[in-house]
Amino acid sequence: MTAAGDRDDLTKVVARLTDDEPLDRRTRAGLVGRLAVLVAAQGRRLVDVVIDVAPHIPIRDRATLRAHHGGLDDDELATALIATATRVTGAIGAAGGLLSTVEMAAPPMLLTAPVQVAAETLAVVAVELKLIAELHEVYGRSPVGTPTVRAAAYLGAWARRRGIDPLTGGAGLTGVISGAARRELRQRLIRRAGRNITTVIPFLAGAVAGAALNQRETRRLGERIAADLHR
Repeated sequence: MTAAGDRDDLTKVVARLTDDEPLDRRTRAGLVGRLAVLVAAQGRRLVDVVIDVAPHIPIRDRATLRAHHGGLDDDELATALIATATRVTGAIGAAGGLLSTVEMAAPPMLLTAPVQVAAETLAVVAVELKLIAELHEVYGRSPVGTPTVRAAAYLGAWARRRGIDPLTGGAGLTGVISGAARRELRQRLIRRAGRNITTVIPFLAGAVAGAALNQRETRRLGERIAADLHR
């Protein structure tokens, strides 16, 4: 497959993992495994892959979100989105743990800790970026610009754990790709990947640890962003 084909496949797998659609644990684990193959094939740093994937994460606008959730008010809708994202990242953590068990008949490469952790981190960050973007939609604070520029702003919000400043629109694309903002994003990714190492604990202990960690971190992030936007 060509590099462009790998990139397209990678964004499709990420989009599937960020979807609200319920997936059984083997299907989700298979997607995380496929993502591990694609991340390894990219041969790039995690920060570069995240920046490349971010503009392609499907984001629902405010009207779609309200219709999907039965017309909840802004705060209720934010709470529902946080709960859903928390459930999804928890399931991704459990799937990552499942890859480390003998239950999954996977090639040895898939069980290499750095590859697996990078794939799970990418999936979790994608879910959290979608959550941040949709919380900004809920509160009418989404930035303007192309999908790439908007994704850059959301990446900055994810790295800083803050809502986008409506006066500045958040960090621009250049700020994310180079300079202090890029270093900030890279350091945040390193810390998050370090925490996700718990998923490679053998047997189901890794699945339990990964699910609990992701749920705690995603809920904390979502509540902080929502409170920031509410104010």
